[in-house]
Amino acid sequence: MIGGRVKNMKNFREKRCMAFAFAISLCAGVLSGCGSAATSGGGYAEDGVLELEFFNKDGEEDLWDNPVAQKLTEKTGIRLKVDYPVAADDMKVALMIAEQNFPDMIYAKGDVASLVEAGALLDLTDLIEEYGPNIKKMYGDEFDKLKYSAEDPSIYQLSSYPMGATPFKDAGNAQIQWAVLKENDYQVPRTLDDLEKMLKDYMAAHPKTEDGLDTIGITLSTSDWHWLITLGNPAGFIADGQPDNGQWLIDDEYNAMYKFRSDAEREYFRWLNRMYQEGVLDHEFATQTHEDYIAKISSGRVLALVDKDWDYVDAERVLIADGKMDKTYAPLPVTISEDVKCPSLMSQGLTTGQGVAITTACKYPEEAIKFLDYLCSDEGQVLVNWGVEGINYSVDENGKRYRSQEEIDASNSDKDYAKKTGVGFYAYPFPTYGNGVMDPTGNGYTTASREAVMAEYNDEQKAACKAWGVELLLDIFPQPNEFEIPDFSPVWAYAKPAEIEDITKKLDEIAWSGLIGCVIGKPEQFDANYDAMIKAFEGSGMYEAEQMMGDIVKAQVRMLKE
Repeated sequence: MIGGRVKNMKNFREKRCMAFAFAISLCAGVLSGCGSAATSGGGYAEDGVLELEFFNKDGEEDLWDNPVAQKLTEKTGIRLKVDYPVAADDMKVALMIAEQNFPDMIYAKGDVASLVEAGALLDLTDLIEEYGPNIKKMYGDEFDKLKYSAEDPSIYQLSSYPMGATPFKDAGNAQIQWAVLKENDYQVPRTLDDLEKMLKDYMAAHPKTEDGLDTIGITLSTSDWHWLITLGNPAGFIADGQPDNGQWLIDDEYNAMYKFRSDAEREYFRWLNRMYQEGVLDHEFATQTHEDYIAKISSGRVLALVDKDWDYVDAERVLIADGKMDKTYAPLPVTISEDVKCPSLMSQGLTTGQGVAITTACKYPEEAIKFLDYLCSDEGQVLVNWGVEGINYSVDENGKRYRSQEEIDASNSDKDYAKKTGVGFYAYPFPTYGNGVMDPTGNGYTTASREAVMAEYNDEQKAACKAWGVELLLDIFPQPNEFEIPDFSPVWAYAKPAEIEDITKKLDEIAWSGLIGCVIGKPEQFDANYDAMIKAFEGSGMYEAEQMMGDIVKAQVRMLKE
């Protein structure tokens, strides 16, 4: 969300114009033969179905031919023609702006500010008021968070993240193999010291796997953007006990700090440096590809991770298929010390700033908003999250929805399950209720519930719960009611001015290489290396970005309290 004071707006406008000019030059030059970023707009097909073009910046190939998609068309009369990036650095959104050629609907992820500046997005406020009762119902008391900013209270997009979620599953701050926990009588490592001792003891007892591979204590993926997930983000969770606000720590006065200059995080990276020197941290972490990372996990030789489950789920599927269930991972509430509380289950309220929007090029905005409203309806949510009744789920004599074991197994083992069936495939980036939110029939909108999660536990998970004396794995974590919900939505999702984005990109480039250098460098040079990195931050506009980011957060808080 754009709010607060943005400095040097003249420079900001000049940068934006230069970016547009660059995009135009690409269209005219290098990309002149590849066609436009979006075609001329949707329309009715011969079969009477309205086809709307949808660009999903975080998407993949979608022919709109799975059972859920077909059912959505049957219910709404709308079929989506889905476009998506072909590479991580895809410039389609910039090209759309340069050419003023937009699809009917768009999920632009972090490019929303550019689209708003270009006048490319419709204000959905009146459309929602007239055609969106289910949208209003879904967002309820948090509806105003959808407003773009205090200065511009338009609603340009719905949220791409769940509304009202209760956590039943979470990877925690770190993960460890069940095999390691079992050998330690299911003792839960709650601090880095606990984790370190457990890993060292296990590595000493099992230097090689049954397959003859060297055992690895911890490995990371840092060759591409995954450095943010396995190197950067865990520092804030483990050392500062802060929830996910991207690269920012927000204090009680809503001031922002670029997190890698935190003293606590310095100590976390010092610990990683020591783990590297002592052979616990994989010596190949800085040079391996993400594919190498997943392959190592899939082999069963990596004892612990500091990652998120969505990032290593494919590796776990391989382990399960190979019968190595004890080499899959337990979620842990590990922090740097006992006085830091693991924030994994902390609710931050509705995440806004990224979501599906309708563009000014759409010739059928009423139909588009009705489509989105259907997705938000009870019937639409059940279809999106559960699938087609009689195929993906059934209803028992008490009116409770349930899935067969075959369906559950397929969803857990087949990496293409969502794409092939459509189940869960459209829960993101489209609006959806979160886990634990109940519909009028008393069923959860999603397949995840406390009872369902417990029922789907494998033998390793059941044994741990029994040893811990809990029903749910997450019962060993600090619970949501132990935290206050912040007055602002998660900062990482905010649509930010180009000036902040430019500075943050520079800071992240410095942090990416700088943190790796600190971790693999000589211990006696650690502080000098870290100080040099912070000095580089200071010379790249860090304090200016912190001031602007703090102003944005404060503006959002004021808007929501008015």
